Amino acid sequence: MTTSTQDSPLVQLVDDDQAVREGLALLIGTVGLRVRTWADPQRFLEELDREAIGTIVLDVRMPGVGGLAVLERLQALGTDQPVVMLTGHGTVEMCRRAFKAGAAEFLEKPVDDELLLETLQQAVRQHVKSRERRQADRAARERYAQLSGREREVLGRIVEGLTNKEIGRVLGLSPRTVEAHRAHLFDKLEASSLAQLIRRYASLAEGDGTA
Repeated sequence: MTTSTQDSPLVQLVDDDQAVREGLALLIGTVGLRVRTWADPQRFLEELDREAIGTIVLDVRMPGVGGLAVLERLQALGTDQPVVMLTGHGTVEMCRRAFKAGAAEFLEKPVDDELLLETLQQAVRQHVKSRERRQADRAARERYAQLSGREREVLGRIVEGLTNKEIGRVLGLSPRTVEAHRAHLFDKLEASSLAQLIRRYASLAEGDGTA
């Protein structure tokens, strides 16, 4: 197993061929990615680090539980790490099934070193962005939950494109009161612009029955 710093992204590699595992681990380690390897797919599923930032590499043909079955299990578990499939005997049907089950890429052995490294680095970048979006969405929901019912109503009207005067007429408020609610919204939701406010909270406001 090859490691770099503990904070670097993790590649979780499953392949029953020891020589392949060792060779790929050495290769992947050259670009600063940590690698953890398994020969047994079932043990991998038991020890899978679902919280790690990184990617998963699965060999398609393995004794017992094959790579495609593992991929489908990962999908059922809601695992968000991108999965790269490797096979020495690929077919169109196999490729179709892999992508249907959520594979990020499907590569045939012997895979070109540069292509594999580029694929893994791209998968890691994809995962980092995905986790950042999830974190931002979670933070947005938490901030939205702190709003009062009236603030949610005002936000809903802002998302609809109404002016302060129009919002005031709809909700029976003075423009000054609407402006105060509007200021509180920008402060509580940590939005620096109207566009940011709408982009982050439109779906929450539209789906809220109080609006």
